[in-house]
Amino acid sequence: MSRAAASHAAEALQGCISAHGDARIIAATGASQIAFLEALTSAPGIDWSRVEMFHLDEYVGLPLEHPASFRRYLLDRVINKAGVGRWHLLDSDHDPAGVAERVGAELARRDVDLAFVGIGENGHLAFNDPPADFTTDQPYLVVTLDEACRRQQVGEGWFASIAEVPAQAISMSVRQILKSREIIAVVPDARKAAAVRDCVAGPVSPEAPASILQTHPNTTLYLDADSASFLACDTARGPR
Repeated sequence: MSRAAASHAAEALQGCISAHGDARIIAATGASQIAFLEALTSAPGIDWSRVEMFHLDEYVGLPLEHPASFRRYLLDRVINKAGVGRWHLLDSDHDPAGVAERVGAELARRDVDLAFVGIGENGHLAFNDPPADFTTDQPYLVVTLDEACRRQQVGEGWFASIAEVPAQAISMSVRQILKSREIIAVVPDARKAAAVRDCVAGPVSPEAPASILQTHPNTTLYLDADSASFLACDTARGPR
């Protein structure tokens, strides 16, 4: 699944760079994206010096040195490894509202070519937990994380207990994600199966934030057998 998604993403990146001279991307983080990003940054033929990358979300008040810092994650797994030409990270240690405004202004300056996203165990898209705000036009929001989201971070091993998980984060807004020309969503693991069912087979609803991807004209969802296990499937027609 990760290799297939990375092959798709690499081709899309190469196409953007060939057509426009550069590519603007949004990168998700978390355990579910590690294999995908490893495969993507190892793919040949991508001129990463022509890539401009934006941060999808970050905890408020978590220092760069913390193992769960998404800034550290992107620096180690993408920016420094691949040689990304330009990047905009969410330095949320101080003045998160100001950071959201400043990075958001830069993000809104031009269209994003390609967004890499995941789906949370509670159906969240970025850190937009249910009920998500489907109406705001702000590029980034300071949000309060719900308990299910915080427990997921503990379950993935980023924190020892829920008490250690920050209560707030800076998150790209739902409407801003949808402004991307193309979206690739990578969603592995059985623990995501219920969220995948609700967001793919259920109605578009703020209670299942990633269900909004159903409305985007150019989104591809990559699942493995476990994450797709709650979807009814016909071998001739695929999931329904």
